[in-house]
Amino acid sequence: PGLSLQLVLCLQIPAEESEDELPAGEERPDTRLSEGDTAGGNQEGSKDRSKEGAVTEETDGDGHGEGQEAEQSDRTPASSNKPRKKKKKRKTKKNAAGETVEDNDLEDIDSLLERIEDPGLAPQSQGGIITDSRPLLYVEHRNLNPENELKRYFGARAVLGDQRPRQRQRQYVRSMWLTAPKNTWPRYSKTGITMQLLDTRRGVQHFTFEHHREYQQVQFKFLDAVESMDPNNIVLLLQMNPYHVDSLLQLSDVCRMQEDQEMARDLIERALYSLECAFHPVFSLTSGACRLDYRQPENRAFFLALFKHLMFLEKRGCPRTALEFCKLILSLDPENDPLCVLLLIDFLSLRAREYTFLTRLFQEWESHRNLSQLPNFAFSVPLAYFFLSQQEERPELERSQARERAARLIQLALIMFPSVLMPLLDHCSVQPDARVASHPFFGLNAQISQSPALNQLTSLYVGRTHALWKDPAVMAWLEPHVHEVLRMVEAQDALVQEAEHKAHCSVPCSQQRKIRYQSAPRNIYRHIILSEMKEATAALPLEVTSQPVMGFDPLPPLDSIVSYTRPERTSHPSNESSLSLFFRSLLPNFNLQGDLRHDGDGEARAAQDLNQGVNRLMAAMRDMLANIQFQEPPRDDNPEGDGDWD
Repeated sequence: PGLSLQLVLCLQIPAEESEDELPAGEERPDTRLSEGDTAGGNQEGSKDRSKEGAVTEETDGDGHGEGQEAEQSDRTPASSNKPRKKKKKRKTKKNAAGETVEDNDLEDIDSLLERIEDPGLAPQSQGGIITDSRPLLYVEHRNLNPENELKRYFGARAVLGDQRPRQRQRQYVRSMWLTAPKNTWPRYSKTGITMQLLDTRRGVQHFTFEHHREYQQVQFKFLDAVESMDPNNIVLLLQMNPYHVDSLLQLSDVCRMQEDQEMARDLIERALYSLECAFHPVFSLTSGACRLDYRQPENRAFFLALFKHLMFLEKRGCPRTALEFCKLILSLDPENDPLCVLLLIDFLSLRAREYTFLTRLFQEWESHRNLSQLPNFAFSVPLAYFFLSQQEERPELERSQARERAARLIQLALIMFPSVLMPLLDHCSVQPDARVASHPFFGLNAQISQSPALNQLTSLYVGRTHALWKDPAVMAWLEPHVHEVLRMVEAQDALVQEAEHKAHCSVPCSQQRKIRYQSAPRNIYRHIILSEMKEATAALPLEVTSQPVMGFDPLPPLDSIVSYTRPERTSHPSNESSLSLFFRSLLPNFNLQGDLRHDGDGEARAAQDLNQGVNRLMAAMRDMLANIQFQEPPRDDNPEGDGDWD
């Protein structure tokens, strides 16, 4: 009976502890050590063996654990009689060493999230190698959190600091993937935005956001506030509706123009939080199989909030997180790419050192998207192959293949887009040699002869990525290929002829570029406006710069799908008198004629209406005079002061 009683107690006590805190299994031998009657350094190991013997005896039932149970039967008689005291001391032990345990958990959080997210997919290695089983636009939850990237750079203690205790006390916020809610934000309540599943075609789910009636009314007020050209009206609207998405986007632009970057970033994160709270239960951020149509105005806020958020992340020094958000935007509509993030994803891949992802994207999409016809891919892909060839941990065969591909692609890029070289060298403060500077192929004629649309693309790429080319090793690699291209041009090499006749056209290469890049699509203009690269913005055509551009909806699509319209505002009569127009200029709410309705009642009705108009005029005059305040000049009653000293 004594053996069976001890067996039951040994099985009950660990179960009781596991209900309290499951991951603290490493501390159970320590707690038993504090309660045991035997002193010595080997007691912890004996306690572990007693627990293993008890579990083995109950599981197998063949008596193999009886010897270990007999050894421990007279060592722990007191511990079985004090389960509460043991539990209390275990917590004290944890509090004494809680900091060490928490740091270990923080270090292992990435590996835990990898196993929790999708055990069937192979994890992404540190070098950026993506396995074939993983979809190209697969998004990892752990890479959406910038703190995880910052912790890899600076450590968990430097990033989190004293935030961990406060985060435990916060009970009312929901855990999100896109952004971390803050204690300074207003309490969230239903905003009137929902997401609906439209249909599923070929394994792809199509969703849309919807605005309920109450949210539509707030949207109408927001449009009135925008037309007033006064940001204070948007602030007042946000005080009443703190999670109105378009107001948050527009006010974020205002704060950014006023150099308040922290507030601008906070407003974008709040907009993302509001939209994520409205997600459909089956909407997935990671699958890459969920679509949103940018033509519907309700969906545009999500695209724009994600884009603005990734721009803040890139400026904050989190290129890996920004790349994950870029992949998310591209997965929402990869066919149309309404924000043209393909012009940005190569830069983020190079900054995040995800070279293999960039080369895989180029290989898989070149056949149907012609990525080599974009200057950014034409130059960034060979640069990625060059960086891969410099990684010493790779096999020599892979490095040599990467060097060959880099050489072939950079020469082709210089032949296809010769106007990129000289501005790129100028931004890198590199003076070309006399042969390159004087050759007409790379000279000023190459830049003048290109179309405005191609000029926008090249200016955008050079202004964005020139810092990546400043590396002396990169310039040393680029120089011989530039001279090789000049030799090929002078010798009329087959590669040059192939580039000129790639589109089966007999015109020279410069004229072919004019035909191919006559005008840029609307999504490229939208991308340039959102990127705010001054080199590319200066090259925008007049039809884009002449129209007003709103931060909450820049350059809306011409084929928008409108689900609800704004009610028409009451128009003022055109036959108003000059006096009425004068008072309306002073008092916009004044209406001399009011709600006149000519019902044919004769002169009595007209006289009554005239009296009402005069009364309204007098009331408006009284209000105007009452609001006039005269500031009195400052009075200096005691110019010499009172002479008191502290």
